Formats: sequence, C-alpha cells, structure tokens
Amino acid sequence: MKFDTLSIHGGFAGDSTNGATAVPIWQTVSYAYKTAEELADVFDGKAAGYIYTRIANPTTAALEARLTELEDGIGCIATSSGMAAIASVVMGLVRTGDTIIAAAGIFGGTVSLFKNTLGRFGVGTVLVDVADTSNFANAISDKTKLIFVETIGNPRMDVPDIPAIAEIAHRANIPFVVDNTVTTPALFRPGAFGADIVIHSTSKFINGHGTAIGGAIIDTGNYDWRKGPFEDIKQLSGKAGQLAFLAHLRNLIYRDLGGCPAPMNSFLMLQGLETLSGRMAKHCENAQRLAWFLRERPKVNWVNYPALPDNQFHSRVNKLFGGWGGGLLTFGLGDKQKAFRCINSLKLAKNLANLGDAKTLVIHPASTIFHEFCADEKQKMGVSEDMVRVSVGIEDFEDIRADFEQAIEKSF
Repeated sequence: MKFDTLSIHGGFAGDSTNGATAVPIWQTVSYAYKTAEELADVFDGKAAGYIYTRIANPTTAALEARLTELEDGIGCIATSSGMAAIASVVMGLVRTGDTIIAAAGIFGGTVSLFKNTLGRFGVGTVLVDVADTSNFANAISDKTKLIFVETIGNPRMDVPDIPAIAEIAHRANIPFVVDNTVTTPALFRPGAFGADIVIHSTSKFINGHGTAIGGAIIDTGNYDWRKGPFEDIKQLSGKAGQLAFLAHLRNLIYRDLGGCPAPMNSFLMLQGLETLSGRMAKHCENAQRLAWFLRERPKVNWVNYPALPDNQFHSRVNKLFGGWGGGLLTFGLGDKQKAFRCINSLKLAKNLANLGDAKTLVIHPASTIFHEFCADEKQKMGVSEDMVRVSVGIEDFEDIRADFEQAIEKSF
C-alpha cells in the first residue's frame, strides 16, 4: 500500500468481533488468563499474549504496527512522550563513562536530558554544529555509543546531512539515531538514508491537534546488533535476531522505566496519522508563504526557514525532503521587548509550549524552553533573545498573514 493508504489502514485489519473500522480502545490495565499455566507461559515468552499495559496494549500495538509501516522499519515501541522515547533509547545504549554525540541545534529538553540528567550518571555529551559534517567524525572516540540528530533542528532550523553522518556512524560501528518529529515520515524516512533508529514525539505533527502526549521508537533494521559494542543486546540477538534492540528495550528499559502511553492517547495518535500527509502539505505550504511574507517586512530583522533559496541548508532540504521545509520557522525583530510585544499582539496564533498543532503557535524560546541555559549555551544552540518561533498551522494563509502583519506593526 502507498503512504496515504497505510496512514489510514496500516497495522489494523479490522475488528472481527464487532466489525469496528476504527481501532478499539482497550482501556485496561491487565489481561486475565483462564489458567495459571497460560499466564506463566506468556511471562516466559513461550506463548504470545498481553500481560500488563505498561508493557504492551492492543490499541498501542496497532499504533506501533502502523508507525513501523510508515517508517519502513522492522518494529516500533510507542512511549508516553517524545522525551520518554529518547530517554529509553539512550539508556538502552549507554553506560557510565560513555559519550553521546548530538547536533548542537536540537530541542533544549533533549540537551538537558543528555547533559544534566544523564550527566549525573557519568555519561558525557558532545554538541557539534551540523553545518560541517566532519564535526561528527572528529568528535568520535572509543567512548562514543551513539550519534543523535533532528531532521530539522528545533529551533536552530539547521538540517544535518543525514546520509553522510550515517556513513560516519557506521564506519565507527555505532548507531545513528534520528529524531523525525519535525518532518514526519510524510516528508522523510530517515531509514532510507542510513538512520538506524528513528524517534518521534507523536504529540506534535502526528497527533496534529494538541490533544495527547506520546512518542515512538522505530528500529529501521539498518544496524547489525550482533556486531555492535553492546554485549547485552548482542546476547539477545541470538534469540531475537534483528529485533534484539527492541526486545532489550521492551523487556528491560521500557518495562522498568514505565514510559508507556495510555491506550486513549494511542488511539488519538492513530486518528492523527489518518490525515498526516494532507496536513503536512498544508503546514509546509503555509510556512513557506509566511517565511516569504516576513522577509518582505522591513521591520523584521531576519527569517530562518530552511526551504528559502538563500538558506545555507536549502540544498539539503531539496535532497532529503523534496524541497519541503516543514511547518516550523523562526524570525527576529531586533530585541526581546519587540519579540514580546509581537507575541502579545497576536490574536489568531496561540502562545504556548508546543508545535505541530493544526493551529498556528508561537513561543519566545530564550525565555521559555531554553530559559535554564546561560547566554553562551543559548548562542551555541542558535537561540537569540529576539527570536520568535512559529509552528505554522493549517488555517487559511491570509488569516495567518494578517495576524502577523498587525502584530509586527504593534511591536514598534
């Protein structure tokens, strides 16, 4: 099936009991078995079955199957949030003394996880600028256990050369982890370009309506876990084969951390996936038009949108995303006060800490999601005091344009 068809039908063949065409919500904590022997066999892996929703749930399993198909992977684990997905993957790969290499322009919450939380347990993080791909090769040491990037950095808006970084990671025999939240599989499938593990915050464009928190981990099948520097996963590969990493997560890290999604949230993600392709096209179209409009405003100091022809990452956008720049952009008005006045004057756009909603959303990153970082750290992550981040919605563009036009005028 093609992408749009998979978005609607993937992972669910219908309800044979009652004929439901939407995936049912199995809103239950646990699952009863007729005999003690049956439940014991499921625990021991001798028989298939559900035990406890913290480990697996039929509604969530349908979401995992659909995401696996959409990302052309070999398996998926859905999580309670995007951060839970990242934490599960990284904690499944690193130990005390190991090092993570990450793109410098990624989400501040991810940087905090790497440097502040994992740093407490002796895990190091090296942040590198994606503009020069050689930075990744230069940062690798014998302690490096993974490379992590976002397809489009949030909010730096930088685009890594994913095929080139994949080659660097594979030469060093380490997994390459790609956060595909901002582009989604509707625009880009990282596995086709060498990524080993794909991560999503499904709370964003996949959900699409700001109604549920969730995340996902997809193994693309590109990495040979039998040959990696992970002894525990290597041992599992004798039994689980290429699914060894997901088995390692499901039966240890994911199970023990408890980062499972609620069945209702999995249902909402499935609903969002049904319209993902059409929404992403509209997000991209509106973002492109808003970027051009803002560039033409004399009071706007700068606009950062990777699909603009003079953007330094324009050629990568063409190569990787077919020219689509995603639904996110940033712009600057000169100082923090003007940025605040602009946000306060917006009537249609909502000022909140999310992205990927059907509605247009704005935020001042420096004082909110990056507020805990010092000025030097913000600069390295591409966050300036005058920056306004816009998640461009799917409203009529003329209404979006008019809202920003009046807000910018009121900022001066």
